[in-house]
Amino acid sequence: MARVKIIFPNQAPLFTCKIPIRITDVNYGNHVGNDALLSIVHEARMQLLTSWGFSEMDAGGTGLIMADVMIAYKNESFYGDVLEVAVFSDAITAVSFDLLYRITTRRNEEQKIIAEVKTGMICFDYTARKITAMQEPLKQKLKVVGN
Repeated sequence: MARVKIIFPNQAPLFTCKIPIRITDVNYGNHVGNDALLSIVHEARMQLLTSWGFSEMDAGGTGLIMADVMIAYKNESFYGDVLEVAVFSDAITAVSFDLLYRITTRRNEEQKIIAEVKTGMICFDYTARKITAMQEPLKQKLKVVGN
């Protein structure tokens, strides 16, 4: 079976944050559920945008909408873990970009990769209900060395 592979750019992350696992993130398997992991990625994205003074409705002059998502699960995560989410940008076009998330936790003095995620983000005008061009303030925030 072919597996999802997410290739990270050779650069420092745009942003990192720590997100503790809540009991409501844990499923019947006693580990973080796939739905909770997507919510954790959304939280990391919101923290990134907020750190820039943006939101998903106004990211430097345009709204954002998620077009696709890929998740490669690597290890289980449990209640009490604190996840560190490193966010990278990639595949920037005139109307879209990818955000890549490397999610790790430290357990027993060892760093474990929990998941790698890609969200395809599109600039979107919520009033006109259509794709729109990325504005310069967002372009500048997404650009880093090697991108």
